Amino acid sequence: MATEHSISPATSSDVEHRQGLRACLTRSLGVPFVEGNRIEPLRNGVEIFPAMLDAIDNAERSIEFETFVYWSGDVARRFAEALSRASERGVEVRVLLDAAGSVPMPDEIWTIFEEGGIEARKFGSLKSWRVWQMDHRTHRKILVCDGHVAFTGGVGIAREWEGNARNPEEWRETHFRIRGPSVALLRGAFLEHWLAAKGGGPHPALLPEAVPAPEDRPAAGGVGIQTVTSIGAGRWSSAQTLFRALALSARESIKITTAYFVPEDELVTLLVDAAGRGVEVDIIHPGPHTDHRVSNLAGEERYPELLEAGVRIWRYQKTMIHAKIILIDGVFSCIGSANLNHRSAVKDDEVSLLIDDPGLAHQLGEDFSADLDDCARVEPGGSRVESSWWRRGLSKLARLIDSQV
Repeated sequence: MATEHSISPATSSDVEHRQGLRACLTRSLGVPFVEGNRIEPLRNGVEIFPAMLDAIDNAERSIEFETFVYWSGDVARRFAEALSRASERGVEVRVLLDAAGSVPMPDEIWTIFEEGGIEARKFGSLKSWRVWQMDHRTHRKILVCDGHVAFTGGVGIAREWEGNARNPEEWRETHFRIRGPSVALLRGAFLEHWLAAKGGGPHPALLPEAVPAPEDRPAAGGVGIQTVTSIGAGRWSSAQTLFRALALSARESIKITTAYFVPEDELVTLLVDAAGRGVEVDIIHPGPHTDHRVSNLAGEERYPELLEAGVRIWRYQKTMIHAKIILIDGVFSCIGSANLNHRSAVKDDEVSLLIDDPGLAHQLGEDFSADLDDCARVEPGGSRVESSWWRRGLSKLARLIDSQV
C-alpha cells in the first residue's frame, strides 16, 4: 500500500545530520530545498498507471506530459485516449515525446493525439545531419495536472511496465506522486523542454498567474524537496554533481537501485572511498532480465574494484528492474529519471528529486530489502569478469559501445 509522506519524528542527532546533508547538497548544486510538499511512492504498474490516469481524468485546466519511452500495448492506447478525452472537455493538453524513445510508438497513437486536439511535439530529431543533436535526448518523465499534482520517476508508457513485477513480462518500477510547491518546479522542467522543441506558440505559464491555489502552498508538516534538472552537455552535468555529493555525504549507508549500472570512474572511486570509511554500500541492478545486455556487460568491468572494497553488488533475478533510487543513511531519498551510466551523466536531460524525509526513506528501504530477496549477490572472486581475461576485454568493449547508445 502506497503511503503519502510528510516528515517523521527524529532525534536531535538525526536532525543535525539531515541539516548537514541539506547544506552540502545546497552548496554543491546551488538549488535550495522547497518545503511543504507531500510525496507518495507508487510501486509497479499496478499502482502507477491507475494513479496517473486518474489525475488525467480529473484534470480541469491543464496537463503537461513529457516522457522518453512511449511504446505500445494496452496502456499506451489508454493514456492516449485519456489525454484525448481531457482535451475534448476543454483541458489544455501538451505532450512532449523524445524522438528516439518514441520510435516504437504505433502511428495510431499519434492519430489519437491529432484527432483529440492535443498539442504534441517531439524533442530532438533523428533526421539531422548534426550527430550531436541526434544524441541529445530527454530522459525525463514528468506528468503535471492542473499545476497541482505531479508524477515523476522511472516509468515508461508501454506494456513492459504493466502488472506487478510477477514475471519477466512485468517490469519492476517505482514512480512518485507529488503535491505542493515543488510541483511548479517540475512544471518548469517541462516548460524548459517545451520551449526548446519545435512548433506551436509559447506556454501560458510564461504569463503572470493568479495567487496560487491552496494545493500549491506549503503544507504544514510537509517534506523538503530539492529539484535538480540536468542538461546533457557532453562533458559534465548536474546529475554527476548530485551523485558525487551523495557519495561524499554518506556516513552510514548507501543503497542504490538502478536500471543501468555503468558508473563513471570518479563515482567508482567515491563509492570505494565510502566503503573504506565504513559506509555500507549496496547496489541492485538487473540480472538475467534486461533490455540492455551491453550495459550489464559494460558494468562488469567495475565489479573487481568495488567488490574488493566491500561494496555489495546484487543482480535482480525475477524481471527487469527499472527503478532509480538512492537512499543515504536511511534519511534522504534521491529519485527521478537518472541512471548510474554514461548517458545519464553527460548525454541525456534528466530530473532528480532529493527528499528530506526519514519516513519515505524507511519505506523505500523496506522495498529495497524486499527486492534483495529476489536478487543474487555477486561474490568477490566469483564474477566472470574477474576470472577471465577475455571477459574483461569484452566488458571494456561493451563499455565503449554503451557510452554511445
